[in-house]
Order: sequence, then C-alpha cells, then structure tokens
Amino acid sequence: MTDSILQDRPDLEVTRVRHALTFRLVQVTRVQALNPQFVRVTFTGDSLEDFVSASFDDHIKLFFPAPGETMPALPQAGPNGPEFDPSKPRPVARDFTPRRFDREARELDIEFALHEAGPATAWAAQAAPGQYLGVGGPRGSFVIPTQFDWHLLIGDETALPAIARRLEELPEGTRVATLIEVADPSARIEFDTRADLYAQWRYRNESEHPGGALLLALRETYVPEGEGYVWAAGEATLMRAVRTLLCDERGIDKKRIRASAYWKRGEQGVHETIDG
Repeated sequence: MTDSILQDRPDLEVTRVRHALTFRLVQVTRVQALNPQFVRVTFTGDSLEDFVSASFDDHIKLFFPAPGETMPALPQAGPNGPEFDPSKPRPVARDFTPRRFDREARELDIEFALHEAGPATAWAAQAAPGQYLGVGGPRGSFVIPTQFDWHLLIGDETALPAIARRLEELPEGTRVATLIEVADPSARIEFDTRADLYAQWRYRNESEHPGGALLLALRETYVPEGEGYVWAAGEATLMRAVRTLLCDERGIDKKRIRASAYWKRGEQGVHETIDG
C-alpha cells in the first residue's frame, strides 16, 4: 500500500498495539464439539479481568499441565520476556487464537482443531469442566482496518477461529470472500456475519497434493477493484505458496497481505509470520 493511498485513505492504515505481558491461570467451564474435527473450550478466571485482545488474529500461548499433573507451571513476566523456574521442566505451550472474550462474564473461548496428533490435540480431546490451563499474552495486536473495499480470508482448520471472529466483527455490507481448505465436508462450520460474504470451501481429498485444491481455487478467485486486504493462515508450506501466488500471479501488493504459519507438517509448536 503506497503512502499516497494512505494520504487519501488514512482509515486503511494497519497498526500494531503492544500489551503488557501477563500470565494467567484459567479453568474450563464448558466444552462444546462444533463438528467431528473441532471443539470449543470456554475458560474462566478472575485473572481475565484485564485480558485484552484487540485483533481477530491475536495469538496467546496456552500452557498445558505436565503428564500426571493437574496444574500448569506458569512462567513469570520478566524484563526480557517469560522467566521459567530453572528447577522444573518447561511446560508444553502452543499458540492459539482468542475466539471470543466476554469481559463481564470473564469468559474466554478457544477453539481446537483436532487435525494432527500433539499435546494440544490430546488435551482438547479429553477436555472437561474443572481442568486448568495457563494463558500467556497476547503480547501485541496487528490491527487490520475493517474499512477496506474488500477482504479475502484464506486458511485451513487452524485459521477457522480467526476467520470466524473476523467475519463477526466486519460491518454490515462489507465485501468479503473466504477460501478455506479442510479435510472433508464434516469439518465445515457455519459463519455468523453481517458482511456480504462469498464463502468457498475446498477439501484435501480433492487433490493429490496438500493445498492443491486451495491454490487452484485461488488462481481463479475473482479479485475486485478498489483497495483490498488479504489475510491468510495455516500450514507453513502452503501459506508460503499462497503468498507467492498472490504477489506473483494475482498482482497483490505484498503490503496488503498478512500471511502466517500456524503449523508446519511434521513439526510441532510452529507459529510465525511469513514475510517472503
């Protein structure tokens, strides 16, 4: 996005907001299966009184109890970041999107995609009221204005919480398209939005190569005139391919794209922004 455009449309400036690093202990109050591959867990706790999430794709760290333990070992916020007790093993932590936060009720919803084996999936599969987790962050928010002429949201199962939250937050009549690849039709969810939504679903069994159906659809997706913004998140290799296709084949300015790796096939604990 050029400086001249921002001079004419200052409402389109993307901003970053920093938050104080805080670690909280929260307790499960409800568990709801959204479909066979997705579960929503609602947490509560007095420590959520000052919780802040300013953007739909914020990420927090969830700290899980060690095997045989019921309480997670939480770090302390130090001057250079989290400080762990050196006498104890570090707790397993994974990044997640705050799906919904109700300050009055002090409730925080996190949605888990049961897409690959790992500590978060294993915990979510057995989650029950009364259990405890730790929450760290968010440390900052990347705020994308809703006033763009159009929005394109791309992702897989792991991106569904952020996409669903964004669709709920977009103003009435906003032009938005989604392009989402999931395992099969049973993994689809219903979106609640006032926006003018064009939703596209693709399934991994439609292609011999991971992400092939999504990339083919992206090549054919209509890109409107005007000032738009593309947000994409999911598996690392696929999201790099998405970003490259958008820039090289579809002519989207890289400043109008935010692409993130929420996971990487064959690895654990991956969460990073893709800049190139």
